[in-house]
Amino acid sequence: MTEDHLVLDAILENIRDAVVVADAERVPVRVNKAFELLTGHTGGSFLNNGSPHASIAHGQIGQALTQAAATPWRGEIRRADGSPLLADISVTAIADGAHFLALLRPAGDGGGNKFGHDSLTGLPNRDIFVDRVERAMVQINRVGGSVALLMMGLDRFTLVNDALGHAAGDRLLTEVASRLRRCIRETDTAVRLEGDKFALVMTMADVDDSVIVAEKVLAAVKEPFGIDGQEVVVTFSIGVALYPQDAQSAEGLIKQAENALHHAKVSGRNNYQFFSKDMNNKARSRLDLEARMRRALANEEFVVFYQPKVSAENNRIVGAEALIRWIDPDRGMINPGEFIPVAEETGLIEQIGTWVLRRSCLQICEWQSEGLKTVKVSVNVSARQFKSRALLDIVTGVLAETGLAAKWLELEITESMLMNDVEVAVKKMTALRDLGLGLSIDDFGTGYSSLSYLGRFPITTLKIDRAFISDVDSNPKTAEIARAIIGLSRGLNLEVVAEGCEIAAHIQFLKDNGCDTVQGFFYSRPVPADQFRQMLVDGFLPGQG
Repeated sequence: MTEDHLVLDAILENIRDAVVVADAERVPVRVNKAFELLTGHTGGSFLNNGSPHASIAHGQIGQALTQAAATPWRGEIRRADGSPLLADISVTAIADGAHFLALLRPAGDGGGNKFGHDSLTGLPNRDIFVDRVERAMVQINRVGGSVALLMMGLDRFTLVNDALGHAAGDRLLTEVASRLRRCIRETDTAVRLEGDKFALVMTMADVDDSVIVAEKVLAAVKEPFGIDGQEVVVTFSIGVALYPQDAQSAEGLIKQAENALHHAKVSGRNNYQFFSKDMNNKARSRLDLEARMRRALANEEFVVFYQPKVSAENNRIVGAEALIRWIDPDRGMINPGEFIPVAEETGLIEQIGTWVLRRSCLQICEWQSEGLKTVKVSVNVSARQFKSRALLDIVTGVLAETGLAAKWLELEITESMLMNDVEVAVKKMTALRDLGLGLSIDDFGTGYSSLSYLGRFPITTLKIDRAFISDVDSNPKTAEIARAIIGLSRGLNLEVVAEGCEIAAHIQFLKDNGCDTVQGFFYSRPVPADQFRQMLVDGFLPGQG
């Protein structure tokens, strides 16, 4: 390698500007580290069209290389995370005549950030920060809800600069910005204020959602960064203020968030603090609940209750739904509505769901070994579990481990889980059905009511939501909806289960209209395994009303 090439390499890799080198045909052949940090694309992925977003960005920059020979080109470049980067690109011919050099800057930057974007990270900067806060406030004044402002500072960032140099510090800040983008929705705003200080501006229906985002940000930043071949670990301190709860103006909200950030810094760093003491107490309660759930998993405090499914025709038990219960040694029975949402948000639901699946399959095998009549047991699958690539392997593994025949297991899935990506959902459900187990759509009629897709889903059962059962005896409209769902199920050769049956009139209506199976308090609340065992011994439930 010549001395000139060595000098060029050193310059490309150490300047802050993003650079693309192209050949005589204006095809990109090289990028520098600043380009990778600005766009999120690795050099290999970008140059080889290694992903859909990289392919789009490659075409966009190819267009710029062709058009920007005379005057700078301005347009959108697709980042690796799919977000757009408005950039100015100027192109210069290199002296060898065989290469061109394209220089990328966030649009309007030119060192002055005229368009309100930070030149290093591409995030909006302080110039438009107040405007974004004010816009969010106007929006929630119109539609309701709250604005959450998170002020964030990296803890001990100066140590990274001192140890690895300012160029490494810049790369760290760019990576932090990239992770922040992944923590928020498109409608929210991530801002770089100055130095190691960032902010998030978000609108939300429930103020408790700000706790979820703060924890998500802490977790995202704590993951090690790879900077110049070194593993760098940093943390955030976060201050949170809410509008209209904590302030009535943008300036006031920013001040309260800064006060909360200061509190977080002096409280030990790597934490978040709310301006409101009440919100801090709620956040602490939520963290305590999460810690207790982890302990409950380790100490086997969770148990599975079973609610019988009964034939509307003859009152015989034909199945059961497995439902998790938590018996805290200090606080007794914890309402599932209290801990299930937190389990979903923290990811604990995957561990809990796998535990319920295994425990239920083992329980069916125990009943079989005692010579009791075997009935199919349905287990709920959470949205997070259904999205997991590991779901099929987990179900296969549990069936193999317990020795349960798949025909005695049914998985219950809600409508809304299936509609994010129908093709993926169909493939996953087909693979599960191929194991021999049943699939039920839970709460049918309350989600998307995706009748156009229903024939494509390889399901075996439809469950009518309790909302359509509660007043079938007195409301002609819900009665007609229930009849329609029963008729639809029978036309598709599906079992239909009605949940929420509480009085004799519900049972009579369902029997008269051809519903196969009913579930609800009329027959039994969810009960512990030993109590359900006795129900299996008896074989039928007369109903209690």
